[in-house]
Amino acid sequence: MRISARADYAIRAGAELAAADNARAVTAAELASAQSIPHKFLEGILTDLRRDGLVLSQRGAGGGYRLARPASEVTLADVIRAVDGPLVFVRGERPPDLERYSGAATALLDVWVALRATVRSVLEAVTLEQLASGALPAEVRDLVADATAWENP
Repeated sequence: MRISARADYAIRAGAELAAADNARAVTAAELASAQSIPHKFLEGILTDLRRDGLVLSQRGAGGGYRLARPASEVTLADVIRAVDGPLVFVRGERPPDLERYSGAATALLDVWVALRATVRSVLEAVTLEQLASGALPAEVRDLVADATAWENP
């Protein structure tokens, strides 16, 4: 599985907005600078997040971006879906939409669905608030604590 630059940048911008705690609107330039994200690229990402109802934009003096709902209610999965669509695709389709495989590959569809469920279980468990505070859920911390998680097979 690959995480796109759009998704990575969107989550990082979301974490910055969560850290700002909606005390004030944060400009795209500030978000871009804080996370070393190309400004023009970030503008498109923020448009996607706004369109999906995750951020609000404010024009004028003191303008910028805020989270549309509390950071504790926005998961990493929400952000990724807003900028990239569904979390797991196989040949451009969601695993449940694939036709059944046959022969020796019959069980492969179950593997794709299990992969999707696993990815969802992590990305839906972590909120922008948890990410910004560094207080990740125990199940995520446990996965990271396994030394084999850091290995490149």
